[in-house]
Amino acid sequence: MNKVSRYAIAAVLTLGGAAGVVFAQESSQAGLGVLRLRPNFYVIAHAGSNIGVQIGEDGVVLVDAGSADMSDQVVDAVKKLTTQPIRYIINTNAEPDHVGGNEKVAKAGRNLNGTPAGVGFGTVDSGASILATEDVLNRMSAPTGKQAAYPTAAWPTETFIQEEKPMYLNDEGIEVLREFAHSDADAIVFFRKSDVIMAGDIIDTTRFPVIDIEKGGSIQGEIKALNQLVRMAIPSIPLVWKDGGTYVVPGHGWIYDQPDVVEYRDMITIIADVVQDMIKQGMTLAQIQAANPTQGFRARYGKDSGPWTTNMFVEAIYKSLTAKGGK
Repeated sequence: MNKVSRYAIAAVLTLGGAAGVVFAQESSQAGLGVLRLRPNFYVIAHAGSNIGVQIGEDGVVLVDAGSADMSDQVVDAVKKLTTQPIRYIINTNAEPDHVGGNEKVAKAGRNLNGTPAGVGFGTVDSGASILATEDVLNRMSAPTGKQAAYPTAAWPTETFIQEEKPMYLNDEGIEVLREFAHSDADAIVFFRKSDVIMAGDIIDTTRFPVIDIEKGGSIQGEIKALNQLVRMAIPSIPLVWKDGGTYVVPGHGWIYDQPDVVEYRDMITIIADVVQDMIKQGMTLAQIQAANPTQGFRARYGKDSGPWTTNMFVEAIYKSLTAKGGK
């Protein structure tokens, strides 16, 4: 993607502004931005997380459902794009801004049997199906006698534990790939015909990626997943002057092409290597944070306040590398 296109799309994603050179902005309502990437593929921005929308004769496939408070607007946005029902929601992780809208969005849809929510098969199974890794279900539910984080109607109705869950909907192969990166519940969703990859929180262009150690995330898994994305995405070669290649949609922020993912991967790898060298020198976490191993990238991605700061990112790298079996 050329620089003009990328910055134009960034403006839409962050401000709900005018359409970019490549992408048409279909609508902007209730704070949402709806962007057309391919003839049958859209991205809904400002819904908590970026939401992928594939449309075809089999119905609508969504990647993530956004946050709970935006679910009504998400359903309305989909209805403005097509009269086809929502058939599937594929969750890329278990974070509230990705799964919070599951219940309402799924209830607004129909499963592949065509049964509306609350009819025939029961509330959970009769709306749109929800697919995720088994770890997403584990995070959203709870052992018997404990309070679950989400109501039953929001839980995945289909889960998988293998490396890949293949699907074929709307005349398109869809690969759902399990990753252990930002957490142990991550998934990459690759729409092969559309040539669009939904990367979830493995990529966050608004800050350094969140590495949730407590939920099974690690810097090693993050780099491995980014390498996977680099391999899967195709750059606009040999006609490098033309817009083209694979679009990689992050969990938050503007849309990447393959060279952007390479740059992002290299940044994370460089920072991890710098921290590793400091650990080998016997430096403590506090000393490493004070030495600013993110120098050169901090101005663009760093945060000194909020839910995920630069120091928290460095601490996650430190804990990953000093854990048993670390780099």
